[in-house]
Amino acid sequence: MSNKEKIINILIERGGDLLKQPYKLNTFTKNPEADKLLNNLENYPHLFVLACVMDRQINSERAWLIPYKVSKEISSYEFSTFLELSQNQIKEIFNNKKLHRFNDLMAENFYLAIQKIHNNYRDNASNIWKDNPKSATIIRRFLEFKGIGVKIATMATNILAREFKIPMQDHLCIDISPDVHVKRVFKRLGFISKDASNEELIYCARELHPKYPGIFDLSCFEIGKKWCNPKNPKCSECYLNDDCIKII
Repeated sequence: MSNKEKIINILIERGGDLLKQPYKLNTFTKNPEADKLLNNLENYPHLFVLACVMDRQINSERAWLIPYKVSKEISSYEFSTFLELSQNQIKEIFNNKKLHRFNDLMAENFYLAIQKIHNNYRDNASNIWKDNPKSATIIRRFLEFKGIGVKIATMATNILAREFKIPMQDHLCIDISPDVHVKRVFKRLGFISKDASNEELIYCARELHPKYPGIFDLSCFEIGKKWCNPKNPKCSECYLNDDCIKII
């Protein structure tokens, strides 16, 4: 077995171990109350979906706070209250509170997302991922929401599988995230070129582990965050140290 094959197996095994860990509260915003609500998929799944719709061209923590801030403005977290809002009311909230860089556009997307949850998913956003669907089905359903592209749709599906342990028939369509830490690790391991695009990273992960390309997210993010720093990496502390070719 080559060093590359050994590293791939280690990363897949580590990713699988992390995937099997019990659910724990996810930190999306660093606001404890907002994070608690975003983690409550049983009662408030629409907050999670609306946050995904908002995650566009602004800091992710700011984007994921938007449904919570709207909830505060309307004094309710319930979907039925969101459904009572007109598009103009939502635009007024967005502009008054400066919730996004593109307040009119994202207010419209917010409104349309509420309507889609109402019309397509019987007022329950968790119907997007219930009943053990294929990963492609969940991604395709997220793509139906205006403002969500492939990157966010895949990210949302990966969070559901990885963090919330939502049952799915497969993980075939859950790609690796082009996160800065993940991409750095792939470059230094020699899996992708120094100037690799996000597309190169995605297709490399598909090539290495077609059954679940996103399995590398967990292990590579951990390595990139803890040891594989942009400067002065702590190679001696990393469990890949003996086999990594260390392209700095």
